[in-house]
Amino acid sequence: MKWTEEAESALKKVPFFVRKKVRVRVEKEAEEEGKQAVSVNEVKATQKRYLSRMESEIKGYQIDICFGPSGCPNQANSGEGLMKRIESVLKEADLLRFLKEHVNGDLKYHHEFRISLADCPNACSQPQIKDIGIIGACIPAITDAECTLCSACVSACKEDAVSLNDSEEKPVIHFQHCVSCGKCIQSCPTGTLAVGKKGFRVQLGGKLGRRPRLARELPGIHSEEEVLQIIIDCIKLYKRKSKHGERFAEIFTDEDLNDLTEKYRKGGAPASPPR
Repeated sequence: MKWTEEAESALKKVPFFVRKKVRVRVEKEAEEEGKQAVSVNEVKATQKRYLSRMESEIKGYQIDICFGPSGCPNQANSGEGLMKRIESVLKEADLLRFLKEHVNGDLKYHHEFRISLADCPNACSQPQIKDIGIIGACIPAITDAECTLCSACVSACKEDAVSLNDSEEKPVIHFQHCVSCGKCIQSCPTGTLAVGKKGFRVQLGGKLGRRPRLARELPGIHSEEEVLQIIIDCIKLYKRKSKHGERFAEIFTDEDLNDLTEKYRKGGAPASPPR
């Protein structure tokens, strides 16, 4: 549906984390009223109704995913299937009931537990500012296939994590700079570079607001099963330490990160779903 310039400007003033929902709601209500275009009046009317009914819209958690499943060419690893499994874990955790029992006053969107998935390090879904951020990862490996020294992998890497010179028979991967995007693998015409491991990076404890904080990365590339267990552990930690609806970032400490790092370095035992 077409939006007037004034309507688009009004929408930009809506907090970004509900902007998408407001846009959908505005268009739906305008369509129901037989409007062919959205003006600023429709935006203001819908926004007022939306905010007045905010608590009825809250489900205790938010989960977002990037554009990867729609065919983004930058996918390192798809999180589409993982997202559905995460949704089941979040429903099982009954976070809405937890919030109602611990938050004084009306629930707001900022009370919800937030998880974001991105299929590549471009991170369009902003996992760095969510309670749990998950980023698709693909680690390159050197195969026995002969390298033609074409330098396609070097050109494809934006992090300067791949080097190649005439004295080397194969490319060299500098993993301290690698963000596991898989672009070097996609560019290799000979198969000298192949997928070594696919999984997900996990970032914990990010948020915006009055005291913003970027999430901190849990070391390693984690399998889908490990990601689910990490989420379960984090929700248990959140329920144990959040007494009045504090965000996960506010109660997640360096010690908590160290404990999780130690657990998932060793593999860790399966955890039961949080209740």
